[in-house]
Amino acid sequence: MKTEKTMKKLTPNDPETRSIDGVAENIRRLKALFPELVTEGPNGAAVNVDVLKALVGDATVTDADEKYGLNWHGKRRARQLALMPSTGTLRPCPEDSVDWDTTQNLMIEGDNLEVLKLLQKSYAGKVKLIYIDPPYNTGNDFVYPDDYQDSIKNYLELTGQVEGGKKISSNTEASGRFHTDWLNMMYPRLKVARDLLRNDGILLVSIGDEEAHNLRELCDEILGGENFCGVFVWEKKKKPSFLDHNMGSVTDYVIAYAKNRQYTSAFVAGAVEDGKKYPFNNAGNPLSTLRFPPFSVRFLCGDQLIAAQDMSEGNIKTELLNDVTIVNGTNVNEFALRGEFRYSQTKLDEFVAAKAEIVISKVPFRPNYVNRSGEPKKTSNLLSHRVNGIPTNEDATEEIRQLFGTDVMSYPKPTGLVQYLIRATTSSDDIVMDFFAGSGTTGHAVMAQNIADGGNRSYILVQLPEPLDPENKDQKVAADFCDSLGKPRNIAELTKERLRRAAKKIKDENPTYTGDLGFRVFKLDSSNIRAWEPDRDNLDQTLLESIEHIKADRTESDVLYELLLKLGLDLCVPIETRTFAGKEVHSVGGGVLMACLAPKIERAEVEALAQGIVDWHKALAPAGDTTCVFRDSAFADDVAKTNMAAILEQHGITNVRSL
Repeated sequence: MKTEKTMKKLTPNDPETRSIDGVAENIRRLKALFPELVTEGPNGAAVNVDVLKALVGDATVTDADEKYGLNWHGKRRARQLALMPSTGTLRPCPEDSVDWDTTQNLMIEGDNLEVLKLLQKSYAGKVKLIYIDPPYNTGNDFVYPDDYQDSIKNYLELTGQVEGGKKISSNTEASGRFHTDWLNMMYPRLKVARDLLRNDGILLVSIGDEEAHNLRELCDEILGGENFCGVFVWEKKKKPSFLDHNMGSVTDYVIAYAKNRQYTSAFVAGAVEDGKKYPFNNAGNPLSTLRFPPFSVRFLCGDQLIAAQDMSEGNIKTELLNDVTIVNGTNVNEFALRGEFRYSQTKLDEFVAAKAEIVISKVPFRPNYVNRSGEPKKTSNLLSHRVNGIPTNEDATEEIRQLFGTDVMSYPKPTGLVQYLIRATTSSDDIVMDFFAGSGTTGHAVMAQNIADGGNRSYILVQLPEPLDPENKDQKVAADFCDSLGKPRNIAELTKERLRRAAKKIKDENPTYTGDLGFRVFKLDSSNIRAWEPDRDNLDQTLLESIEHIKADRTESDVLYELLLKLGLDLCVPIETRTFAGKEVHSVGGGVLMACLAPKIERAEVEALAQGIVDWHKALAPAGDTTCVFRDSAFADDVAKTNMAAILEQHGITNVRSL
């Protein structure tokens, strides 16, 4: 007997309506590798420590206090925060956006930890470069939440979006938790961000002297010390300040880590110039043998035959192991050289395959050079206005002044610095992320680099809408500027305005450019799905409100984009809308998700609506399974809901859900 098809109702506790649960995901991965390691515990799945010791050896499992590593008060809590799923959503704001329908760029307002969690399903393993310029912890410049019992509610209170009396805290040097607070803020964000990187992804973090030492150890733990790539030293100013204590500081740092160094290419500074010569020899290297295929080498001599002989010169040891026949300066048989070479046989084979010009000079026939014109050359770790033209803080201040007409931001990073880093680590179509977006320099730099090399990179920026206080002399100019635009007084508004003005400037200077200069704005908020929060003093009203599963102040668009996030779809994926039986139906990603969020579906409308969805689904022919979602309260009765699910199932749409 066939079971009657039903429609599963999604609740706030279902995995489909939450961001990734880090603990559950880690247990799943462990179980896939070592099934015997995971067992049943009093609270569900648990890791058996005894089995772990048996698998890896007792000596490698320790909870000893005395062990190498960076430890601080609150580290365990910070680790737990990274694993907790978010209960929030991102609400679309087309009215704040530029080119909403076509852009692939994102600007997200919200606490970056919650936003990073919400992006996990959609963007895990997709980001090539994460560049961040976090607070340097100078004693008065970074904001952090105090209470994670209800992260979204706390965030809304901190940013003044709901009444609650919460006050934004700054981390002063007088605090006994000065370094601890900074570490507790950074740890979970870096931990979650790592999962967004591609296998060949790069993390770049700007930092000053205050926390550079702690950041290195933090990244060693989160990304692995073996994935450390180096430290860029950036000349941030042209001359030191007279206020500097002991010595004048003119540099900051950009610390570089790979997600997996074995998959990461060299950081590129440009291309090798035409005719550049690169010797094969490197005195002091171990003796090794290279084999040269026929016709791969040009000899700078006229001999028809070169006999096997010692070709050493000075402190370079080189020996020709067999006779070489040459015609018109080019050898016609395979030969071998033994010597101290800077190249391996693998690298030599790459030169040969690329038809590089390999030249052997005349007597004493020391291997001379390979012509590598156009090949990438590695960047130096010195980022200097004197050496490679990297702009300074003074340049960044002037850049902001030119864009805004006033100094709305303190200590912005120059576009040229970030553009150089983007050029060194990314190529066309890569995604660049910055979750401490500040004035929006990274978005500006992505657009500028796309102009420079014809790329199609996209960016994801995240910025806390930190309130600006006009009574604070350091924030008054920025607050007044927001007032002049009729915008809320917060830093995220400055980020968006920078992106708009930078895009206009680029377009004015490059009128024929047709690339992406827009961005979609989303704002962090609580989930659109109503959680069960009973009012003990008014249970009747609570029960009445709970009939409708979606919050009253939310739109179809709000719900649709929450579905995209929770089902792991790109926030810029194409969305098409059609009408069947008077109801709007949305197709996302070519039919991967189909949603009808109409507030009312009568029993008599079910068949026509279902048939319209079926026909459209057939025409779209999505490659994978389709999820079809309805508003639970929309159906006139259970019969209407059951009939809808049954018709869709008959035509191959089996994953039907309601909200």
